[in-house]
Amino acid sequence: SFDRLVFTIHPTLRCLAGLSSREACRWLTSWLCALFAVAFNDCKGNQDVQFEVSHPDFVVDEEGRLSPRRDVIDSGTVMFIHGQSIHSDDMAQVDILGEILGLGQIPYRQRRSLLVPPMFVPENQRPPFPRSIGKVISADMEENHVFHLTGKGADQDPKGVFRINRLTGEVAVQRPLDREAIAMYYLQVSTTDLSGKVVEGPVALEVSVIDQNDNRPIFQESRYAGEVLEGSPTGTTVMTMTAYDADDPNTENAVLRYHISKQSPSKPSPNMFYIDPEKGDIVTVISSSLLDRETLPTTQYELEIVAKDMAGSDVGLTGTATATITITDKNDHAPEFTHSLFQATVDEGSTGVIVNLTVDDRDDPATGAWRAVYSIINGNVGQSFEVHTNPDNNEGMLSVVKPLDYENTAYHTLLIKVENEDPLVPDVGYGPSSTATVHVTVLDVNEGPMFFPDPMVVTKRENVPVGSFVATLNATDPDILQTQSIRFALLKDPAGWLTVNPVKGTVNTTAILDRESPFVRNNMYSAVFMATDNGSPPATGTGTLVITLEDDNDNAPYVSPSVARVCEDAKDLNVVVLGGQDKDIYPNAEPFSIELGKQPGLEKTWKVSRINNTHAQVTLLHNLKRANYNLPLLVTDSGVPQLSNSTEIKVQVCTCKKNKMDCNSAWLVRSSMPLCLGLALLSILCLCVAFYHNLN
Repeated sequence: SFDRLVFTIHPTLRCLAGLSSREACRWLTSWLCALFAVAFNDCKGNQDVQFEVSHPDFVVDEEGRLSPRRDVIDSGTVMFIHGQSIHSDDMAQVDILGEILGLGQIPYRQRRSLLVPPMFVPENQRPPFPRSIGKVISADMEENHVFHLTGKGADQDPKGVFRINRLTGEVAVQRPLDREAIAMYYLQVSTTDLSGKVVEGPVALEVSVIDQNDNRPIFQESRYAGEVLEGSPTGTTVMTMTAYDADDPNTENAVLRYHISKQSPSKPSPNMFYIDPEKGDIVTVISSSLLDRETLPTTQYELEIVAKDMAGSDVGLTGTATATITITDKNDHAPEFTHSLFQATVDEGSTGVIVNLTVDDRDDPATGAWRAVYSIINGNVGQSFEVHTNPDNNEGMLSVVKPLDYENTAYHTLLIKVENEDPLVPDVGYGPSSTATVHVTVLDVNEGPMFFPDPMVVTKRENVPVGSFVATLNATDPDILQTQSIRFALLKDPAGWLTVNPVKGTVNTTAILDRESPFVRNNMYSAVFMATDNGSPPATGTGTLVITLEDDNDNAPYVSPSVARVCEDAKDLNVVVLGGQDKDIYPNAEPFSIELGKQPGLEKTWKVSRINNTHAQVTLLHNLKRANYNLPLLVTDSGVPQLSNSTEIKVQVCTCKKNKMDCNSAWLVRSSMPLCLGLALLSILCLCVAFYHNLN
């Protein structure tokens, strides 16, 4: 007889056909309690279902009935029934309370294998240790057989968490466990004889650590920030806040519920926001008309959010975080000028800011709904004015960008409009206060005379006589309402070539104009003149005179290089290619004529051949001995009239050995054969004179 029979079903039923774990456990439990028979449903017909019982005194027969094999007197016994088919695998835990008597022995077919039920250990157990967590059954256990437990948690790190009684197979835990560190231990059980030979196994043993609610919900951040646009409809999602609980997510230990514990400030309503208890979504509760940024006591609200586990029950643990919600602005207020009329004065001829236009806007500063954009919609003839926004204070800076002329217009009237960077909301528009009038008064200023044309360009031939007329300067005074006289002066004359009549403005030369002067650039010479009126105070203007100089053939040509070298035994008798140059320009320069000088006998040793309009080849007609030779040349340009230049180049005849040229020992300077003869005759004459003096 049973005083009490309690079945504790492990919640890990896996029905492959889709039956939920809770439904399968409820169905199996009802069968066991009502009929003392094991009912196993794998949703596929229960074919080839096999049962194993961890307690040696119980057995499940072929008809699926759980029966004791003999009297059971040990109260509090725990056993497991393992049912397995090709579709499903489940385990039921049975607690026996009381005694089972008068049953005697029930024959059954023994299984020659280890029965290793899954075992469960609550985390955070308190001493004493060790604590029994289950028992391994061997169907073929003999006196010389012993149990062995291996794996992580036994003989592998973390070592010594579990141990097994070598004789009875009872498994015990030896210290408190932490599910958040290790939720499942995977061990192996085997039996060996005394020699260490494996008799049975190894068989897997799974030890599940049962979760306790020992972890509070934790928000990833202590403070969260969210925004909601003013005027948003009720139910608008602002932000989502979620917390994390390290406990078992399959238990209520990690099932969280959220609520708002405090709102600051509490006006206009202490419940302006609501948080979804399961999702953590914060939404607005206040009506859209009251969610007005310009009328609320603040633009930021702080919510204290509490997350509680155990599905929010009273025994649940809590975690808190703060949500800061900012009421953002939308452009529901048009900017308005503080005055309908602004006054400004400006000196003629000047530029820059002349007046600052001030506006009011109730929207959020430093946003597109507040920042102003100004435009001139009337009166800006000639585009002389511009208006820009001062980013620091949102004022409109009206500027003159093109100098104004008092003599042309002394007064200007501008109509200016102000708008926002962002468009206004549909039900708000710009009104009369979004435009303003600006009266600009131009003040008369004595302006300096103006040259016309500026620059003045004239053409003159170089080398004209001193005192020649160059040009007459033209300058007028823009102050047409005043009668003023103008005087001219020379302000900048780099070469000192010019003079100006102070009254008439006529310019004449005081020196020879030279196109080849370093003060001339691209055939042009520039001078700056000054015109001053007799106003109070006097005003001055400047103008430029550019003289384009035409070329005269006043520079003889010349050749380069001036020194050439050749080997005394050279096979190539080409000495050097000469290039003609001239400071003048076409047609007073090339083509050049380069030829030997008029000295007799040069043509027997030297030859000059034309290459092109500017270059010629100098060639030896025979090898010369090592020495330095001066070769006279005549260079002529093509100007009218032509200019020639008698010049000479130095030719060094050197000793050349192994690609090295030695010119240091050329002691004799020879220009030609007649020169050599002349030197010889001079030497003889000197000897004769010396002899004559000795005789005397």
